[in-house]
Amino acid sequence: MTPVLRLADLGRDDVPAAGGKGASLGELRRAGVRVPDGFVVTTAAFRAAVGALDLGARVAALDPADGAAVAATCAELRAAVEAAPLPDEVADAVVAAHDRLAADVGEQDPPVAVRSSATSEDSAQDSFAGLQDTYLGVRGAEAVLRDVRRCWASLYGVESVTYRLRRGIPETDLGMAVVVQHLVDARSSGVMFTRSPLTGDRSVVAIDASWGLGSAVVGGDVTPDAFVVSKVTGEIDRRTVSTKTRWHRPAPDGAGVVEGEVPDDRRDVPSITDAEVAALLAVARRVEAHYGCPQDIEWALAPDGGVVLLQSRPETVWAAKDAATAGQKVAAPTARAFDHVLHALGGRRPSGA
Repeated sequence: MTPVLRLADLGRDDVPAAGGKGASLGELRRAGVRVPDGFVVTTAAFRAAVGALDLGARVAALDPADGAAVAATCAELRAAVEAAPLPDEVADAVVAAHDRLAADVGEQDPPVAVRSSATSEDSAQDSFAGLQDTYLGVRGAEAVLRDVRRCWASLYGVESVTYRLRRGIPETDLGMAVVVQHLVDARSSGVMFTRSPLTGDRSVVAIDASWGLGSAVVGGDVTPDAFVVSKVTGEIDRRTVSTKTRWHRPAPDGAGVVEGEVPDDRRDVPSITDAEVAALLAVARRVEAHYGCPQDIEWALAPDGGVVLLQSRPETVWAAKDAATAGQKVAAPTARAFDHVLHALGGRRPSGA
Protein backbone atom coordinates (compact mmCIF):
# COMPACT_ATOMS: atom_id res chain seq x y z
CA MET A 1 0.00 0.00 0.00
CA THR A 2 1.11 3.55 -0.80
CA PRO A 3 -0.82 5.77 1.64
CA VAL A 4 0.54 9.11 0.39
CA LEU A 5 1.74 10.52 -2.95
CA ARG A 6 3.20 13.94 -3.71
CA LEU A 7 1.26 16.13 -6.13
CA ALA A 8 4.48 16.49 -8.11
CA ASP A 9 4.43 12.74 -8.80
CA LEU A 10 0.87 12.60 -10.13
CA GLY A 11 -0.74 12.98 -13.55
CA ARG A 12 -4.07 12.58 -15.29
CA ASP A 13 -3.80 8.76 -15.34
CA ASP A 14 -3.62 8.58 -11.53
CA VAL A 15 -7.34 9.01 -10.83
CA PRO A 16 -7.67 5.49 -9.31
CA ALA A 17 -5.09 6.41 -6.66
CA ALA A 18 -5.52 10.17 -6.28
CA GLY A 19 -9.13 10.84 -7.29
CA GLY A 20 -10.19 13.35 -9.90
CA LYS A 21 -9.00 16.48 -8.12
CA GLY A 22 -5.64 15.05 -7.06
CA ALA A 23 -4.85 13.67 -10.50
CA SER A 24 -5.82 16.96 -12.18
CA LEU A 25 -3.68 19.05 -9.84
CA GLY A 26 -0.70 16.78 -10.49
CA GLU A 27 -1.29 17.02 -14.23
CA LEU A 28 -1.39 20.81 -14.03
CA ARG A 29 1.97 20.82 -12.27
CA ARG A 30 3.42 18.57 -14.97
CA ALA A 31 2.14 21.05 -17.56
CA GLY A 32 4.06 23.83 -15.83
CA VAL A 33 1.01 25.54 -14.31
CA ARG A 34 1.46 26.96 -10.82
CA VAL A 35 -0.30 24.86 -8.16
CA PRO A 36 0.09 25.09 -4.35
CA ASP A 37 2.48 22.54 -2.84
CA GLY A 38 0.90 19.48 -1.30
CA PHE A 39 0.27 15.75 -1.24
CA VAL A 40 -2.56 13.26 -1.63
CA VAL A 41 -3.77 10.70 0.88
CA THR A 42 -4.57 7.91 -1.56
CA THR A 43 -7.60 5.73 -2.10
CA ALA A 44 -5.49 2.83 -0.83
CA ALA A 45 -5.34 4.57 2.55
CA PHE A 46 -9.11 5.08 2.42
CA ARG A 47 -9.76 1.42 1.72
CA ALA A 48 -7.31 0.29 4.38
CA ALA A 49 -9.20 2.35 6.95
CA VAL A 50 -12.83 1.69 5.98
CA GLY A 51 -12.79 -1.29 3.60
CA ALA A 52 -14.17 -3.68 6.23
CA LEU A 53 -17.30 -1.56 6.80
CA ASP A 54 -19.03 -2.78 3.59
CA LEU A 55 -20.23 0.73 2.82
CA GLY A 56 -20.88 0.24 -0.89
CA ALA A 57 -23.38 -2.58 -0.40
CA ARG A 58 -25.46 -0.47 1.97
CA VAL A 59 -25.51 2.44 -0.47
CA ALA A 60 -26.36 0.24 -3.47
CA ALA A 61 -29.41 -1.09 -1.63
CA LEU A 62 -30.93 2.38 -1.21
CA ASP A 63 -33.77 3.88 -3.25
CA PRO A 64 -32.91 7.52 -4.04
CA ALA A 65 -36.62 8.38 -3.95
CA ASP A 66 -36.82 7.37 -0.28
CA GLY A 67 -35.27 10.46 1.24
CA ALA A 68 -35.79 9.43 4.85
CA ALA A 69 -34.03 6.09 4.37
CA VAL A 70 -31.17 7.73 2.48
CA ALA A 71 -30.71 10.34 5.23
CA ALA A 72 -30.78 7.78 8.03
CA THR A 73 -28.35 5.41 6.31
CA CYS A 74 -25.98 8.22 5.36
CA ALA A 75 -25.86 9.46 8.94
CA GLU A 76 -24.90 5.97 10.10
CA LEU A 77 -22.26 5.55 7.40
CA ARG A 78 -20.67 8.96 8.02
CA ALA A 79 -20.45 8.27 11.74
CA ALA A 80 -18.90 4.85 11.11
CA VAL A 81 -16.23 6.30 8.80
CA GLU A 82 -15.31 9.13 11.17
CA ALA A 83 -15.01 6.64 14.05
CA ALA A 84 -12.93 4.08 12.14
CA PRO A 85 -9.39 3.87 13.55
CA LEU A 86 -6.59 4.90 11.23
CA PRO A 87 -4.06 2.17 10.49
CA ASP A 88 -0.66 3.14 11.89
CA GLU A 89 0.89 2.95 8.42
CA VAL A 90 -1.58 5.54 7.13
CA ALA A 91 -1.29 7.89 10.11
CA ASP A 92 2.51 7.77 10.08
CA ALA A 93 2.66 8.46 6.33
CA VAL A 94 0.30 11.45 6.60
CA VAL A 95 2.26 12.95 9.49
CA ALA A 96 5.55 12.50 7.61
CA ALA A 97 4.09 14.11 4.45
CA HIS A 98 2.74 17.01 6.51
CA ASP A 99 6.18 17.56 8.04
CA ARG A 100 7.79 17.53 4.58
CA LEU A 101 5.28 20.09 3.34
CA ALA A 102 6.03 22.32 6.33
CA ALA A 103 9.74 22.13 5.52
CA ASP A 104 9.12 22.84 1.82
CA VAL A 105 7.08 26.01 2.51
CA GLY A 106 9.27 27.12 5.41
CA GLU A 107 6.57 27.22 8.07
CA GLN A 108 5.90 25.22 11.21
CA ASP A 109 2.37 23.81 11.01
CA PRO A 110 1.47 25.80 7.87
CA PRO A 111 -2.23 26.42 7.17
CA VAL A 112 -3.49 23.87 4.66
CA ALA A 113 -6.60 23.05 2.70
CA VAL A 114 -7.86 19.48 3.16
CA ARG A 115 -9.94 18.64 0.08
CA SER A 116 -11.99 15.62 -0.96
CA SER A 117 -10.99 13.91 -4.23
CA ALA A 118 -13.30 11.04 -5.19
CA THR A 119 -12.36 8.65 -8.00
CA SER A 120 -15.52 9.36 -9.98
CA GLU A 121 -15.52 13.14 -9.66
CA ASP A 122 -14.53 15.79 -12.19
CA SER A 123 -14.85 13.59 -15.25
CA ALA A 124 -16.25 14.72 -18.57
CA GLN A 125 -19.51 12.96 -17.72
CA ASP A 126 -19.94 13.65 -14.00
CA SER A 127 -19.08 16.52 -11.69
CA PHE A 128 -19.16 16.14 -7.92
CA ALA A 129 -18.38 19.83 -7.37
CA GLY A 130 -19.52 20.83 -3.88
CA LEU A 131 -20.87 17.41 -2.94
CA GLN A 132 -17.96 16.42 -0.70
CA ASP A 133 -16.18 18.31 2.05
CA THR A 134 -13.29 20.75 2.03
CA TYR A 135 -11.66 22.21 5.15
CA LEU A 136 -9.60 25.40 4.97
CA GLY A 137 -7.01 26.81 7.33
CA VAL A 138 -6.23 23.48 8.98
CA ARG A 139 -3.13 23.58 11.20
CA GLY A 140 -1.19 20.70 12.71
CA ALA A 141 -0.84 17.04 11.77
CA GLU A 142 -3.52 15.86 14.20
CA ALA A 143 -6.05 18.28 12.74
CA VAL A 144 -5.13 17.09 9.24
CA LEU A 145 -5.73 13.47 10.25
CA ARG A 146 -9.12 14.44 11.70
CA ASP A 147 -10.18 16.25 8.54
CA VAL A 148 -8.93 13.47 6.25
CA ARG A 149 -11.44 11.20 7.96
CA ARG A 150 -14.14 13.85 7.66
CA CYS A 151 -13.46 14.08 3.92
CA TRP A 152 -13.70 10.29 3.63
CA ALA A 153 -17.01 10.39 5.51
CA SER A 154 -18.40 13.07 3.18
CA LEU A 155 -18.44 10.50 0.38
CA TYR A 156 -21.50 9.20 2.24
CA GLY A 157 -23.28 12.51 2.63
CA VAL A 158 -26.90 12.65 1.48
CA GLU A 159 -26.21 14.84 -1.55
CA SER A 160 -23.28 12.75 -2.75
CA VAL A 161 -25.04 9.41 -2.29
CA THR A 162 -28.25 10.65 -3.93
CA TYR A 163 -26.27 12.00 -6.90
CA ARG A 164 -24.51 8.66 -7.41
CA LEU A 165 -27.73 6.68 -7.11
CA ARG A 166 -29.61 8.89 -9.58
CA ARG A 167 -26.69 8.88 -12.04
CA GLY A 168 -26.27 5.12 -11.75
CA ILE A 169 -22.63 5.46 -10.65
CA PRO A 170 -21.58 2.09 -9.23
CA GLU A 171 -20.17 1.84 -5.73
CA THR A 172 -17.79 -0.89 -6.92
CA ASP A 173 -14.22 0.38 -6.73
CA LEU A 174 -15.44 3.83 -5.66
CA GLY A 175 -12.80 5.46 -3.50
CA MET A 176 -11.96 8.73 -1.82
CA ALA A 177 -8.54 10.31 -1.89
CA VAL A 178 -7.82 13.53 0.00
CA VAL A 179 -5.70 16.43 -1.24
CA VAL A 180 -3.70 18.37 1.37
CA GLN A 181 -2.27 21.66 0.06
CA HIS A 182 -0.66 24.77 1.44
CA LEU A 183 -3.43 27.36 1.77
CA VAL A 184 -2.95 30.36 -0.51
CA ASP A 185 -3.54 33.65 1.32
CA ALA A 186 -5.25 35.02 -1.75
CA ARG A 187 -5.82 38.70 -2.39
CA SER A 188 -8.50 37.77 -4.94
CA SER A 189 -9.94 34.48 -6.12
CA GLY A 190 -12.66 33.04 -8.26
CA VAL A 191 -13.63 30.71 -11.07
CA MET A 192 -13.32 30.85 -14.83
CA PHE A 193 -14.81 28.89 -17.68
CA THR A 194 -13.08 28.48 -21.02
CA ARG A 195 -16.51 28.37 -22.63
CA SER A 196 -19.37 30.73 -21.83
CA PRO A 197 -21.57 29.02 -19.21
CA LEU A 198 -24.52 31.07 -20.48
CA THR A 199 -24.28 30.63 -24.26
CA GLY A 200 -21.74 27.87 -24.83
CA ASP A 201 -19.54 30.24 -26.86
CA ARG A 202 -16.07 28.66 -27.10
CA SER A 203 -14.40 31.87 -28.30
CA VAL A 204 -14.53 33.49 -24.85
CA VAL A 205 -13.39 32.93 -21.28
CA ALA A 206 -15.84 33.89 -18.53
CA ILE A 207 -14.16 34.99 -15.28
CA ASP A 208 -15.80 35.55 -11.88
CA ALA A 209 -13.66 37.25 -9.23
CA SER A 210 -13.94 38.63 -5.72
CA TRP A 211 -11.74 39.66 -2.80
CA GLY A 212 -10.21 37.06 -0.50
CA LEU A 213 -10.50 33.29 -0.65
CA GLY A 214 -12.46 31.60 -3.42
CA SER A 215 -14.77 29.82 -0.98
CA ALA A 216 -16.93 32.97 -0.90
CA VAL A 217 -17.45 32.79 -4.68
CA VAL A 218 -17.91 29.02 -4.87
CA GLY A 219 -20.24 29.04 -1.86
CA GLY A 220 -22.42 31.85 -3.25
CA ASP A 221 -21.73 34.22 -0.35
CA VAL A 222 -20.84 37.12 -2.63
CA THR A 223 -21.89 38.45 -6.01
CA PRO A 224 -18.55 38.45 -7.85
CA ASP A 225 -17.20 40.76 -10.51
CA ALA A 226 -17.72 39.21 -13.94
CA PHE A 227 -15.59 39.51 -17.07
CA VAL A 228 -16.12 38.02 -20.53
CA VAL A 229 -12.85 37.99 -22.47
CA SER A 230 -12.26 37.15 -26.13
CA LYS A 231 -9.80 34.33 -26.73
CA VAL A 232 -9.23 35.73 -30.21
CA THR A 233 -8.39 39.36 -29.45
CA GLY A 234 -7.77 39.32 -25.70
CA GLU A 235 -10.21 42.19 -25.33
CA ILE A 236 -12.63 42.36 -22.40
CA ASP A 237 -15.96 42.18 -24.21
CA ARG A 238 -18.04 42.72 -21.09
CA ARG A 239 -17.29 43.61 -17.48
CA THR A 240 -19.61 43.85 -14.49
CA VAL A 241 -18.20 45.26 -11.25
CA SER A 242 -20.45 44.15 -8.41
CA THR A 243 -20.86 45.47 -4.90
CA LYS A 244 -18.95 42.85 -2.94
CA THR A 245 -20.01 42.97 0.69
CA ARG A 246 -18.66 39.66 2.07
CA TRP A 247 -15.30 37.93 1.93
CA HIS A 248 -13.56 34.90 3.41
CA ARG A 249 -10.11 35.36 4.93
CA PRO A 250 -7.69 33.16 6.88
CA ALA A 251 -8.43 33.50 10.59
CA PRO A 252 -6.18 35.95 12.48
CA ASP A 253 -4.87 33.14 14.70
CA GLY A 254 -3.93 31.16 11.59
CA ALA A 255 -6.42 28.34 12.13
CA GLY A 256 -9.58 28.20 10.05
CA VAL A 257 -11.32 30.79 7.90
CA VAL A 258 -13.47 33.71 8.96
CA GLU A 259 -16.25 35.43 7.06
CA GLY A 260 -16.43 39.18 7.28
CA GLU A 261 -17.42 42.46 5.71
CA VAL A 262 -15.38 43.76 2.80
CA PRO A 263 -13.92 47.19 3.66
CA ASP A 264 -15.95 50.07 2.22
CA ASP A 265 -13.12 51.24 -0.02
CA ARG A 266 -12.99 47.87 -1.81
CA ARG A 267 -16.66 47.00 -2.20
CA ASP A 268 -17.25 48.70 -5.55
CA VAL A 269 -13.70 48.44 -6.86
CA PRO A 270 -12.75 45.69 -9.38
CA SER A 271 -11.15 42.81 -7.51
CA ILE A 272 -8.74 42.16 -10.40
CA THR A 273 -7.00 44.54 -12.79
CA ASP A 274 -7.07 44.38 -16.58
CA ALA A 275 -3.51 43.04 -16.50
CA GLU A 276 -4.63 40.26 -14.14
CA VAL A 277 -7.56 39.48 -16.44
CA ALA A 278 -5.01 39.07 -19.24
CA ALA A 279 -2.88 36.78 -17.06
CA LEU A 280 -5.92 34.65 -16.21
CA LEU A 281 -6.87 34.46 -19.90
CA ALA A 282 -3.38 33.21 -20.77
CA VAL A 283 -3.55 30.49 -18.13
CA ALA A 284 -7.08 29.49 -19.17
CA ARG A 285 -6.08 29.11 -22.81
CA ARG A 286 -3.01 27.11 -21.82
CA VAL A 287 -4.99 24.72 -19.63
CA GLU A 288 -7.73 24.21 -22.22
CA ALA A 289 -5.11 23.48 -24.89
CA HIS A 290 -3.42 20.98 -22.58
CA TYR A 291 -6.60 19.05 -21.85
CA GLY A 292 -8.16 19.48 -25.28
CA CYS A 293 -11.62 20.47 -24.03
CA PRO A 294 -13.34 23.39 -22.24
CA GLN A 295 -12.46 23.67 -18.56
CA ASP A 296 -14.08 24.83 -15.32
CA ILE A 297 -11.19 26.33 -13.30
CA GLU A 298 -10.78 27.58 -9.74
CA TRP A 299 -7.99 30.14 -9.34
CA ALA A 300 -6.40 32.50 -6.86
CA LEU A 301 -3.93 35.38 -6.94
CA ALA A 302 -1.02 34.58 -4.61
CA PRO A 303 0.49 37.28 -2.37
CA ASP A 304 3.17 37.86 -5.05
CA GLY A 305 0.43 38.51 -7.62
CA GLY A 306 0.92 35.29 -9.58
CA VAL A 307 -1.97 33.15 -10.80
CA VAL A 308 -2.33 29.89 -8.88
CA LEU A 309 -4.77 27.17 -9.92
CA LEU A 310 -6.70 25.26 -7.27
CA GLN A 311 -8.63 22.99 -9.61
CA SER A 312 -9.43 22.34 -13.26
CA ARG A 313 -12.10 19.97 -14.46
CA PRO A 314 -13.97 19.44 -17.71
CA GLU A 315 -16.96 21.68 -18.29
CA THR A 316 -19.99 19.38 -18.21
CA VAL A 317 -23.15 21.41 -18.92
CA TRP A 318 -22.47 22.34 -22.53
CA ALA A 319 -20.56 19.11 -23.09
CA ALA A 320 -23.76 17.22 -22.23
CA LYS A 321 -25.75 19.42 -24.62
CA ASP A 322 -23.19 18.77 -27.35
CA ALA A 323 -23.48 15.03 -26.76
CA ALA A 324 -27.27 15.23 -26.97
CA THR A 325 -27.05 16.93 -30.39
CA ALA A 326 -24.20 14.80 -31.68
CA GLY A 327 -26.43 13.41 -34.41
CA GLN A 328 -27.26 16.85 -35.72
CA LYS A 329 -25.11 18.96 -38.01
CA VAL A 330 -22.99 21.11 -35.71
CA ALA A 331 -19.64 22.83 -36.08
CA ALA A 332 -16.76 20.49 -35.35
CA PRO A 333 -14.38 21.53 -32.57
CA THR A 334 -11.22 23.26 -33.73
CA ALA A 335 -7.81 23.55 -32.14
CA ARG A 336 -7.96 27.36 -31.98
CA ALA A 337 -10.85 29.67 -31.18
CA PHE A 338 -9.85 31.84 -34.17
CA ASP A 339 -10.50 28.92 -36.52
CA HIS A 340 -14.23 29.24 -35.75
CA VAL A 341 -14.09 32.88 -36.88
CA LEU A 342 -12.26 32.01 -40.10
CA HIS A 343 -14.74 29.23 -40.80
CA ALA A 344 -17.68 31.57 -40.32
CA LEU A 345 -16.17 34.24 -42.56
CA GLY A 346 -15.28 31.70 -45.21
CA GLY A 347 -18.85 30.50 -45.38
CA ARG A 348 -20.32 33.98 -45.83
CA ARG A 349 -20.39 35.75 -49.20
CA PRO A 350 -18.99 39.32 -48.86
CA SER A 351 -21.54 42.05 -49.47
CA GLY A 352 -21.53 43.32 -53.07
CA ALA A 353 -19.85 40.19 -54.41
